[in-house]
Amino acid sequence: MPPISLVEPTGRYLSFTEREEIALLHAQEIGVREIARRIGRDPATISRELRRNAATRGDKPVYRALVAQWKAQQAAKRPKTAKLARNDQLREYVQERLAGQVRRRDGTIVTGPETPAWKGLNKPHRQDRADFGVQRICRVLRVSRSGYSQWLAGAGARQVRRAGDDALVAEIREIHAGHHGTYGVRRVHAGLRGFGHCVNRKRVERLMRASGLEGRHLRRRKRTTVPDRLAPPAPDLIRRDFTAGDLNQKWCGDITYVQVSGSWLYLACVIDICSRRVLGWSMATHMPTELVIDALKMAVAARGCRVDGVIFHADRGSQYTSATFSQVSDHFGIRRSMGRVGSSYDNALAESFWQGLKREALRGTFTTVRQARLEILQWLTYYNARRRHSALGYLSPAEFEQQHQRGHRLTLAA
Repeated sequence: MPPISLVEPTGRYLSFTEREEIALLHAQEIGVREIARRIGRDPATISRELRRNAATRGDKPVYRALVAQWKAQQAAKRPKTAKLARNDQLREYVQERLAGQVRRRDGTIVTGPETPAWKGLNKPHRQDRADFGVQRICRVLRVSRSGYSQWLAGAGARQVRRAGDDALVAEIREIHAGHHGTYGVRRVHAGLRGFGHCVNRKRVERLMRASGLEGRHLRRRKRTTVPDRLAPPAPDLIRRDFTAGDLNQKWCGDITYVQVSGSWLYLACVIDICSRRVLGWSMATHMPTELVIDALKMAVAARGCRVDGVIFHADRGSQYTSATFSQVSDHFGIRRSMGRVGSSYDNALAESFWQGLKREALRGTFTTVRQARLEILQWLTYYNARRRHSALGYLSPAEFEQQHQRGHRLTLAA
């Protein structure tokens, strides 16, 4: 390869001295045509030179006279001894440029324009470029140069994304704390969409995991279904079809337990399968038949005593198979339905409801029965009015019933 020469090339290529002359004249705000006339070149060549070597500094395109200047600086930092030794003219040129001088075509030496800082060396994430080249860095880190360049170009977008994540985490924490730390990813995501945020569920999951936020989980179980072998069971009218087209078509109920210090508090409920609303409940420190009867009477009162023909589904516990409960159900015109013994899937909706209550309402063992009753009552009120339900399109039972009744009135009016 021939050594670098400062002899002016022929044709449309500009020499080092011509490029620096263009830089000097352009710094004096002299027009393209005048520059072309002074150095004896075509205006199109001058325009191409200015356009090709323009850099954006301070949001303004500025011509950088670095074509020769920067090459000279780099040659001085990493001098090619053989080339400088063989080419006296190049060695003299490098020394002049390091001194900030430019030799004009007529032989006079003037002070050249100030060389702007090389783009990249003045940025924190590129400071190591002064010691290590990009190729070496990429080889050590085992990444491609194109990938490294894309990562640098995406710094601004990542910063915007990080700011958006921080704002979203603040709202996630507010929703999570507003529901006593019981909401998981799906319900937090539904809450964000309810506030008008268009956000992906996986992003919510990632942010909650990074922030250490999660829903509540269940603990050990206690057997509450004790069947009466002598009582005649009712037929299974539900057959695991926990859907209903209208309110007061299908109800379900069950009994669960809550640990209170060294004893137990038992809870019975009645749920409307259509809206998942808890219509009635009852609590006691033991499991008499009156426990489920009181819950059923409360549900009947909540529906205005117009429950004739409603199917009530439960398990085969002795409370639901008793003659007293059968008489109360017949009095209100309620049709009884029962699942099989030992199959929780036959009453899966009630089991799922108890799972949610124990996961969200129980934050430890209660010390008194009064405290347990108060906490459970507050959670039941919250469940009906505010808690979003996945089977209802993440609406609360109260909101679902309002929309259902509004749609039913519009259908009748039509």
